Parts: sequence; C-alpha cells; structure tokens
Amino acid sequence: MKILLLGGTADARYTADALHLAGLNVIYSIAGLVRVPKVDCSLLVGGFSKRGGLSHYIEKHNVQAVVDITHPYAQNMSNKAVLVAKERNIPYWRLNRPKWEAIPGDNWTEYASDIELSDILKRHQRPLLSAGQIDSERLWHWAELANIERMFWRTAVAPKFDIPGNVTWLKAIGPFNYQQELSLIEHYNIDAIISKNSGGDSTYAKLAVARDKGLPVYLHRRPVLLPAEREFHDVESCVCACIEAFSVSKKPIVGASQQ
Repeated sequence: MKILLLGGTADARYTADALHLAGLNVIYSIAGLVRVPKVDCSLLVGGFSKRGGLSHYIEKHNVQAVVDITHPYAQNMSNKAVLVAKERNIPYWRLNRPKWEAIPGDNWTEYASDIELSDILKRHQRPLLSAGQIDSERLWHWAELANIERMFWRTAVAPKFDIPGNVTWLKAIGPFNYQQELSLIEHYNIDAIISKNSGGDSTYAKLAVARDKGLPVYLHRRPVLLPAEREFHDVESCVCACIEAFSVSKKPIVGASQQ
C-alpha cells in the first residue's frame, strides 16, 4: 500500500520514520514553510495546489490510505483530506494530539475568534502573541490599541509585511524549556500569554512559567474537525495500528463506504 502521511509536526516525522522502517510505502507531505526535514521515505514539500489538488494527487499516485498528523489547528487541510478520502473511497485516519488541561494555579481563558482576542488585548500592556501567523490589518489594529505599550510576536516564519514600531517580532522554533521561557517572559516583562492549545510537550513550558508567575493565559479554542474513520491520541498507538493494517503482508483495506 502507498500511504500519504500529512505531516509537519514532530509526531508526524517520528511516524514517517517508524512506518518506513517497518517497510511501508510512505509519502511524507509537509508545507515546508519552516524547515524541510531529512527523511528516508518519499518527501513531498509545498502542498497539493500546484500539483492539481489533493484528489488529483491521490489518484495519480495511487495513494491507498491517508494518515493525518498535521497540527491540531490545520483545519482546512484536515477537513479537505476527510472529504477527498471519502470521494476516493480510501481510509482516512488521524492522530489528534490531546489538548492541554488546566491544573491548580493556572489562570486560563479560552477565546474563539480574533474579535474576542481584540477585547482581551485591551486589558494588557505587554502581551506575548504565540498563536501563529497574524495578518497585517489585524496586527496593526492591535498595536494601535491605547493600552498597548509593546507587543511581542513569536513565530517560526518571518512576517511578510512591515510590522508596527511597538511590535517586537521574535523568531523561535520549539521545543522550548522552562528556563528559556522564564528568561524571555522576565526580560520583556510580559504580562499575558496568547497561545493555541496545541498540546504536547514542545511548547508547554511557557504555560508552566505563567502558572508560577501568576500570569493570565488566553488559549485559542481548537477548531472542529470533520470526523475520521479512526482517531488516535498517542503516536505509539497510531504507528502500531498503521503497521498492523497497512503492512505489505496484509490485504489492502478500503474506506468505510465499502466496509
């Protein structure tokens, strides 16, 4: 079987290597915006739009299963893959990393939209924005709020537009440890943290620092994804299930509509 693994996360990279070592035919797909990993399996960089779309790619390359281990907030890619897999009558499985859960001492608030976040930012003077890319119009609007003294925007990819004078862009690629996050928060006197609820260990340290320093954390609520045929919550279970189902010693399985 030929498996299309939608990746871009550490879990996806681990899974691609594990499945390749187990003898499975894996195509590892990433956007490639941050960095391009070295993998032994086939590597696809840059998405599917320039290749005729996902459905066309699956048909052309005789892909027989899709395993989605993209970021929990990659809503468009995940939902598109669900629909295309149903159209092509092939399995679509997903690794859905568990979200972070608050523990005693955490001061967390969820927000659902940039409109809600605009109201939140009116309460703070030196927030750390670590929730990914922001468009130019929104960033300038936030920077012009009367209460904002300085904003700190941390992403792995540099902005493609001029940023306001009171915004400091911080280039950073996880994982981050506690001491790194403590130094950053204290150095810039940050008074609030804006983040996605990404789950995992790679970017959790800032939340531990916020807990210890009594800082508020605002987490972008996770998007709702279309249901997968099978969903896993840890990488080991996903790898084992893929090897069991998609091994060359097994007969190919079909999508839910043919089961």
